[in-house]
Amino acid sequence: MSNQSKTPPEPSVTTFDEFVQLADYSLMDHLHADPDATEDGDDHRPRQVFSGHYVPVTPTPLGAPKYVAHSHTFFHELGLSDKLALDEKFTKLFSGDISVVHEPMRRFGWATGYALSIYGTEYIQQCPFGTGNGYGDGRAISVFEGVVNGQRWEMQLKGGGPTPYCRGADGRAVLRSSVREFLAQEYMHALGVPSSRSFTLYVSQSETVVRPWYSPDSHSTQPDILVNNPVAISTRVAPSFLRVGQIELFARRTRKNAHPKAFEELRMIVSHLIEREYKNEINQELEFADQLIELAKLFRQRLTSLVAHWLRVGYCQGNFNSDNCAAGGFTLDYGPFGFCELFHPKFQPWIGGGEHFSFFNQPTAAETNYHMFWSAVRPLLEDNPKALEQFDQVRDGFSKVMHAQLQNMWATKLGLAEYNAELLENLLLLMAQSQVDYTLFFRELSHIPEDVSVLKKSFYKDTSQQLDEQWQSWLENWRTLLMEKGDLTDISKKMKLVNPKYTWREWLIVPAYQQAMQGDFTLVKELQEVLSSPYDEQSKEVEEKYYRLKPETFFHAGGVSHYSCSS
Repeated sequence: MSNQSKTPPEPSVTTFDEFVQLADYSLMDHLHADPDATEDGDDHRPRQVFSGHYVPVTPTPLGAPKYVAHSHTFFHELGLSDKLALDEKFTKLFSGDISVVHEPMRRFGWATGYALSIYGTEYIQQCPFGTGNGYGDGRAISVFEGVVNGQRWEMQLKGGGPTPYCRGADGRAVLRSSVREFLAQEYMHALGVPSSRSFTLYVSQSETVVRPWYSPDSHSTQPDILVNNPVAISTRVAPSFLRVGQIELFARRTRKNAHPKAFEELRMIVSHLIEREYKNEINQELEFADQLIELAKLFRQRLTSLVAHWLRVGYCQGNFNSDNCAAGGFTLDYGPFGFCELFHPKFQPWIGGGEHFSFFNQPTAAETNYHMFWSAVRPLLEDNPKALEQFDQVRDGFSKVMHAQLQNMWATKLGLAEYNAELLENLLLLMAQSQVDYTLFFRELSHIPEDVSVLKKSFYKDTSQQLDEQWQSWLENWRTLLMEKGDLTDISKKMKLVNPKYTWREWLIVPAYQQAMQGDFTLVKELQEVLSSPYDEQSKEVEEKYYRLKPETFFHAGGVSHYSCSS
């Protein structure tokens, strides 16, 4: 599973000029620009956007940009030379100075609007205009779209400065959140979890912004101090950045008959979604209505599979609104996310998230997002009763498909040939009672121990003799099921390919971004390497540092065990 084991091929793109030639703008060429937008992208003040699929925007360059990191893995996949990350023009582009590009690239990027739904409820009042016409990419600006090795990719600057959707904010991202997002995307890809990809990370040597955060050793729920942070821009990459909330926006405009082209623009954005994310799976010869039914099935499959992956690796999105839900079915936004250490079904890293976005409630949150997607696309089928009935049946089947995905995930995680509800239920109860570390426990279980003492490496508290006996009974029942189906050595190997050894531990990430704020990126690079091979046995030194329980001092620590959305 290691990403470091193979020698990368010789890069096919070694210069900035060769990179520029890869540009190909399907979104800006085939969809509508906001008719009220400027032509040159000088559009940085908050305003209402009433129509169109995107707004041309120029990013705001970082002052004195400095290289922090890039994804060697992804550069090699794209055929890009690692040296490009240090190229002067490449650095300028991906730190916000788009003026360095030439044709076929354009000297402006684009930002998009979306609607806000929280757990299936539509909202407009958080928009500064009270209309919902101000929601969208407040600080995310796409600057490149092109085809590389036969795959279309979009590159988006996170923290690229204000857009019309910035709602009065500065459009900037701080180095802390940028390091977290960069490393998290690298980690999730290495885990085999569908995700947007890390590309580059640059920090300004001259520009800072003030953000609320936690004082050292704070146990406050809310941030309790203001911190001066270096400004950074990370670039994330995906086949598209189309969100469920985007589709919703055009459905709302259609429903309200907001402008004469509202229905047409809804159809266009959904067609564009199929082209960008599902082209290889949906037959373009089909009638449009049949394509929409296939779209509903495929998105359902991707979304349910994604959430099953999240539970498998201990990931909690924290704020799984529809605008944070990629219509392509991958992990999109790394804002208030976290990974479960001390196991609890209601684990929630974000202070504003509540139980409805907690760890084990993510399947239900996903269904509410899918419902918003279904209701947004549905108007396109209202003149076709037969197709509409089929489309509605796909929606009605979400819960069943989600349930099946979860059952398969748990069976695989436990090395079982088939799901066993009673065995899992008893296990989760024992895990909660023993206060286990989620990742350590399942990795130790992957050795298929005969005695509970082996598992205690993952326990945060001492257990009673009675609890130990319950564990022993569970282990014996589990091992019996395994031995009925196959060789334990082979099963153990397979379990270690789904139960990672190394996980994201916030208390080990914090020193990395703190040192980075002082200009030392050593820990960032170290974490990037460790997290790029999460299933592998690594060196003894790495194991002693990264394969251990969370120290007691970090429990309930602000900015470690919980954090605000501040970034």
